[in-house]
Amino acid sequence: MALDTVAIAKANPDTNQPYAELGLKGDEYTRIKEILGRRPTSSELAMYSVMWSEHCSYKSSKVHLKQFGDKVVKTDALLVGIGENAGVVDVGQGYAVTFKIESHNHPSFIEPYQGAATGVGGIVRDILTMGARPIAVMDPLRFGPADAADTRRVLPGIIAGVGGYGNCLGLPNIGGEVVFDETYIGNPLVNALCVGVMKHSDIKLAKAAGAGNLVVLYGAKTGGDGIGGVSVLASETFDATGPAKRPAVQVGDPFVEKVLIECSLEIFAEDLVVGIQDLGGAGLSCATSELASGGSGGMKVELDRVLLRDATLSPEEILMSESQERMCAIVEPKHIARFLEICKKWDVTVTVIGEVTDGERLEITWHGELIVDVPPRTVAHEGPVYNRPLAKPEYIDRVNAEVINVPRPETAEQIKETVLKLAATPNLADKSWVTAQYDRYVQGNTIQSQPDDSGMVRIDEKTNLGVAIATDANANWSYLNPYEGAKLALAEAARNIATAGAKPLAVTNCLNFGSPEDPGVMWQFAESVRGLADGCLEMGLPVTGGNVSFYNQTGAVAILPTPVIGVLGVIDDVRTRTPMSFDRAELQLFLLGDTNDDIAGSEWAYMHGQRGGKAPIADLQREMRLINLLVAGRTSQIFTAAHDLSQGGLSATLTEMVLRHNVGAIIDIEKPGTTLISESPGRVVVAVDPTKSAALLALAAKENIAITKIGTTGGSSLIINGADISLTELRKAHTETFPKLFG
Repeated sequence: MALDTVAIAKANPDTNQPYAELGLKGDEYTRIKEILGRRPTSSELAMYSVMWSEHCSYKSSKVHLKQFGDKVVKTDALLVGIGENAGVVDVGQGYAVTFKIESHNHPSFIEPYQGAATGVGGIVRDILTMGARPIAVMDPLRFGPADAADTRRVLPGIIAGVGGYGNCLGLPNIGGEVVFDETYIGNPLVNALCVGVMKHSDIKLAKAAGAGNLVVLYGAKTGGDGIGGVSVLASETFDATGPAKRPAVQVGDPFVEKVLIECSLEIFAEDLVVGIQDLGGAGLSCATSELASGGSGGMKVELDRVLLRDATLSPEEILMSESQERMCAIVEPKHIARFLEICKKWDVTVTVIGEVTDGERLEITWHGELIVDVPPRTVAHEGPVYNRPLAKPEYIDRVNAEVINVPRPETAEQIKETVLKLAATPNLADKSWVTAQYDRYVQGNTIQSQPDDSGMVRIDEKTNLGVAIATDANANWSYLNPYEGAKLALAEAARNIATAGAKPLAVTNCLNFGSPEDPGVMWQFAESVRGLADGCLEMGLPVTGGNVSFYNQTGAVAILPTPVIGVLGVIDDVRTRTPMSFDRAELQLFLLGDTNDDIAGSEWAYMHGQRGGKAPIADLQREMRLINLLVAGRTSQIFTAAHDLSQGGLSATLTEMVLRHNVGAIIDIEKPGTTLISESPGRVVVAVDPTKSAALLALAAKENIAITKIGTTGGSSLIINGADISLTELRKAHTETFPKLFG
């Protein structure tokens, strides 16, 4: 293809350009011409197309996401908020923690292993660019029906990709979810979270300040993989047969990334960079325009200096490539020798590709010819903004009016059958087949991981300061009521932090929805954002950043609205955390919180083919009182164990608790037909030594939290109202599902 320079673009204004094939609308193409005062060159068109894609520009979601800044209470803990690669919070003792969650959904459907692996690699680099050492990852996943052929195709590869990349990096995988639903068939959700730690003084930002400073590209060489990867793949709807875009999926090399991490941390330790940006979605187009936008001037880049794996790549392909394991740094000339020396030590490929200018343009040349001359903010931050039509979907009133009619376990025989069925259903079954493929304890600072309510890592080995992280989403509730669904997911993630005794501190999110061009989907999204923003405001938790993933649908079938909410909490001494389960007999078991007839959106209703009724209403004031109780109980060492109730209700919680250490329990409950299967939010089962029950009752009274004694621990069975379920039989039901499906 002949080179299309700025001079040629000016001289040939009527040249036909494939803007539609690159995902741009006609009016967007017109806007680009207005910005430039001419038609774009092919390289400029490539840059605008990837940077103005839904995935990179948030053009359909910006108008709603503003609420996270407008509504959230300011807190001294927030050091870096929305707008950078990841948010940063103060966790005390001079430490700062950064965490974020992102999606890699469409690439993982096309090429499960590489899609998932590079999703992990990308989020790890986002954390690294903040100046932090990545210390743990998590992976909330969603798939079609567990027994579907497509699920059997994608799930093993996705799990292997998450584990393979994270394990090679030496990062523990401390939690996540594996959820099945028919709406995810053909469109799995692969969300990846990373958390990193640094000192306050180590925080790095994406900015290119200081005329004369050098633009340095380091890490892997640039290849043809990932051209238009997440930036394009995540900005369109799959048809029923799926796209034929395998080359658009990036190919990762975790060993290159591991070296890149260590090299970068040594560079950061010597304070050799002014700004830093990873090359993820939109590759060099993103890194150069973002850095130039974040700085005080312009930038000149010589694109032919970029080191290539494939010498046949065109300038447009180099700009669009999303090859992995690459970083772009802004370095003062006086530091460049030392920067290059450290890269040589780690055997990291490095080249100076340009410099910061005192102008206002991003200029890119190819063998001396000017091929890009743009205002960088128009590429990175001033793309189109759509206030898309939204309308409450017709299904809402219809399904909310449905009456849930499911079997209610009343007799001993029915109770036993219900508990065993819930223990074995794929959404609740033991996930060891998955987590066994992840290294959960590498680095030696993992305090807890799956199947605990949250993951926890120690960040200071002397003081035992630690952080806990949980991710949650109940898409059934979001389907019934998106506003309450988002609030309920926030509450559950915060509660999961608190059951271990950590105090919730900050929120990240990954908002997975169908096509924004569907007014019904847009209404679901708008309501979810409103619910999360209102919930965070009420709970005093800042949203530090996140991700929006649209176009998650196959043909006309959109996924359930799935806002995955991550909450990070701090614990002053990980040695005092409250375990998830008990390991001895003669403890007393109490249920904290009220149980209502909340069967709508429950796993038991889903198992019986029903997805109707009304979702519960979140009571965040009560949730905060419950959190206070759980944190205070940990501080005063009242609890032997605490485990929250969510999917599967009391039945699932008791199953997990008794099987953890093979210690049974004798349970006596009223109205088992409701109490066992209800998924009322705001509930936790706690185990206490009899000598501490009075202190627990006093604490519950102080926080005005309902409390009910439901039993005692001990024996080799789970006995509920006379229904005797041996732990051997229960374990068999709970653990055989995944090996039968995928093993």
